Amino acid sequence: MTEKSEPSTTPPPNSPTNLADEPALDDFISDHEVAVVEFYTEGCGICASMEPILGNVAHDLDVGVGLINPRDDPPLVDRFEVRSVPLFVLFVDGEPIDRLAEGFVAGDDLTEWITTQVAAEANN
Repeated sequence: MTEKSEPSTTPPPNSPTNLADEPALDDFISDHEVAVVEFYTEGCGICASMEPILGNVAHDLDVGVGLINPRDDPPLVDRFEVRSVPLFVLFVDGEPIDRLAEGFVAGDDLTEWITTQVAAEANN
């Protein structure tokens, strides 16, 4: 007879990771060469609708995708100048290289934004 194992709290590979606070965010972006972080708030319908799209982008591009609610850690609002949500910040080698705050973004558009910005950063 086999024992049931506890459910894993680790997200599957290439799926969005919920980040609790600024230290978790800093650890996450330092662990990924390329990472996209969505700043969201609870109750934001557009933010919630982006999660499956972000999962697809993470899988297709093999990039880290994090989700963080800046209301849970207010210094993040100032640090990343969060004025509206969803806000997407693209990090390469731990540094923010671009941001996108246009509301809902289709998967193809998000993929194109990431690949274009990463390519431009590689050429610098």
